Amino acid sequence: MATIVKTPAGSWKAVIRKTGWPTTAKTFRTKRDAQDWARRTEDEMVRGVYIQRSASERMTLEAALKRYLADVTPTKKPSTQKSERHKAGTLIEHLGKYSLAALTPELIANYRDTRLNSIGHRGQPISANTVRLELALLGHLYTVAIQEWGLGLTYNPVQNIRKPSPGEGRDRRLSPDEEKRLFAVLRQHSNPMLAWIARIALETGMRSSEILTLTRVKRRVVRLTDTKNNEARLVPLTQAATEVFKQALNNPVRPLDCNLVFFGEPGRDGKRGPYAYTKLWNQAKKQAGLDDFRFHDLRHEAVSRLVEAGLSDQEVAAISGHKSMQMLRRYTHLRAEDLVEKLDGIRYGRSF
Repeated sequence: MATIVKTPAGSWKAVIRKTGWPTTAKTFRTKRDAQDWARRTEDEMVRGVYIQRSASERMTLEAALKRYLADVTPTKKPSTQKSERHKAGTLIEHLGKYSLAALTPELIANYRDTRLNSIGHRGQPISANTVRLELALLGHLYTVAIQEWGLGLTYNPVQNIRKPSPGEGRDRRLSPDEEKRLFAVLRQHSNPMLAWIARIALETGMRSSEILTLTRVKRRVVRLTDTKNNEARLVPLTQAATEVFKQALNNPVRPLDCNLVFFGEPGRDGKRGPYAYTKLWNQAKKQAGLDDFRFHDLRHEAVSRLVEAGLSDQEVAAISGHKSMQMLRRYTHLRAEDLVEKLDGIRYGRSF
């Protein structure tokens, strides 16, 4: 039987001591509320379904995200860590004061809709994919809280709402004229690494993070160990890519204490990290009149060219690292005019 006592502050405290269960207590504004809670809790204990929810009722989303960023995020890639810290800040701004137990599917759905109708700091609408990734972080937080933290949560509220569609993949291709303009600008830069990095991306389809972590290359095959999907792969090099690597490795300013192919200036600790190209790339593409072109589009273009060269899906996936044919097809947008030329070359064996 529960003990109901009045506190000096005038509220009512219910305390349940039952063999086989931890002592449980909760404070309420009225005696009736305390009695009702005590009856429900004792009934759940008898039926063996009681879950102690006090921890999830006390922990705010802000506190939970800070714990997640401290315990879980450091196990992920540096780029993911940076992204998660940014997403966590947005979630805290909108939902941080709610306790984990108080966040319902309705509240999270309202957050989703509010974000989808918001304008970002660059004056552009918040994309559906951005909101989808924010919800993915929130959902994984709840999964960790339920499975590892023992906070007494009964379900994951993110699982019960509709997620924004990631939308169609980009199909931005690089025309021959655009390629000439772009690399003409890149080669004008005082540091040749800017053009070398872009050329490697276009020749191999490697991601920027993969290129920037490359160390000395001795053969016409590069082994990547630090990849997005954590699966090592071998990337064959074209003759053009091989020539670029030769130029990069023969760079007269290459430091002897750094194995990175594309190296940056020493940091405060005296160690060199990868070459920081992003700001210079953005300036160069604008100068070339390609404001809407992204560095990742070079990977898209490279993979599409591999398909156009006649490589099979399996061969392209082995080079690009795509784990599914569905994801690979998002990158292989063939030019319609090229398909017309191929159709013109087909002989159907009949005349019109």
